[in-house]
Amino acid sequence: MTLVAGVDSSTQSCKVVVRDLETGAIVRSGRAAHPEGTEVDPAFWWSALIKAIGDAGGLDGVSAISISAQQHGCVVLDDSGRVIRPALLWNDTRSADAAAELIREFGAERLAERTGSVPVASFTLTKLRWLQTHEPRNAARIAAVALPHDWLTWRLRGYGPEGESPLGPVLGELTTDRSDASGTSYWNPSTGEYDRELLDAALGNSGVGHTVVLPTVIPPGGRAGTVGATPEFPNGGGIVVGTGTGDNAGAALGLGAATGDVVVSIGTSGTVFAVTEAPTADATGTVAGFADATGNFLPLVATLNAARILDAVAGLLGVGHDELGTLALEAPAGAGGLVLQPYFEGERTPNLPDATATLFGMTLANTTRAGLARAAVEGMLSALADGLAAVAGEGVAATRILLIGGAAQNPAVQQIAAQVFDVPVEVPLPGEYVASGAARQAGWALTGELPAWSTEIAASFAPARAGVIGEQYAARRA
Repeated sequence: MTLVAGVDSSTQSCKVVVRDLETGAIVRSGRAAHPEGTEVDPAFWWSALIKAIGDAGGLDGVSAISISAQQHGCVVLDDSGRVIRPALLWNDTRSADAAAELIREFGAERLAERTGSVPVASFTLTKLRWLQTHEPRNAARIAAVALPHDWLTWRLRGYGPEGESPLGPVLGELTTDRSDASGTSYWNPSTGEYDRELLDAALGNSGVGHTVVLPTVIPPGGRAGTVGATPEFPNGGGIVVGTGTGDNAGAALGLGAATGDVVVSIGTSGTVFAVTEAPTADATGTVAGFADATGNFLPLVATLNAARILDAVAGLLGVGHDELGTLALEAPAGAGGLVLQPYFEGERTPNLPDATATLFGMTLANTTRAGLARAAVEGMLSALADGLAAVAGEGVAATRILLIGGAAQNPAVQQIAAQVFDVPVEVPLPGEYVASGAARQAGWALTGELPAWSTEIAASFAPARAGVIGEQYAARRA
């Protein structure tokens, strides 16, 4: 049996799956928690990776491994390979003003043409501008910029801070893939080239933009190298390390998503993304024109608020998620006119970093536990439906929605999704699809062929659109 391992280093935790290359069957798995917050010292990710691999039985018998991780996180290194400051994560919105500055300087349409996207606070470029403005001394020390999966892959291969890693701080050995590079706002998915002018502009008066090392972009299916014989993995030497990928591209790979599929992922945040053969460039900034991990493209809409909406309302009602779903199905479609605009923590799509949530249309008749539960589910799904409409506006013809994420397992979310989306909805069995996508990528790097693993569907729903839900939400849209 040939084993391959995939890693999902997400915002909340690190998950590892070890799979049989031939069948895709999960042989063992492990996980470890990450600290909370919108900025994190990457050392915690490295510690969690070591722990999660140990929890999965180590690397014994594993022939290849690949790492998928949260996109956009800004890891800045000095010339000794040390992390200069905690990484600013995708959900850190302090760089919203920096994004606006860059748009004023270059123009939204031109930025979309050059990078596939209009930058928002999530993107790496904006975080570099924020550093230059607010922490110029740190900005002046930057010798290299990496994303979370880039940095973890580098460390796994045996590179790292001077005196703390066997191969030392060889910054030129940093690698990435096209999917993660496309989320920086200084890489062009159409040409496959970094845009150094944008990077220099972000770093501004620091004067270091032209010297900064950026990770080498490895083609799909390529190899980053091999696991280094580090103290943490003394028997890991020689294991093939795949190029790695961003989390959304990892999920698409794990699901086996193809042209016509739209993935709606309901985690802490929400994402709507499709697989396309041609790049997109939305000058409104709603759709990010990312690349995927296979050579195709991954137009994507992200919301900061998804399952956290259900968390907040369930907490308010004093119930768990299951009971919240039961309550929601007791209320009619449209919740009797009760509409939740769910921007609890600001919002990325639409780009409203300082927004708050609002409950509209309260009456004595509809302000009930069931009504509020229904409004929470409908508000969450309606925000994602706006994302689907935006992706469709870029020429994507959706034939199937794959509904994934923790909240997707709630029967109420599944049933109401069929009333919100005008496309057939399929719910795959719960699984670590990001980590599994990384495992497929590891198999690709090992053999030169992308493993053809199947995805089991747990439930399917034909469209049963309830127009009142979308009409009410549109009338209250910010």
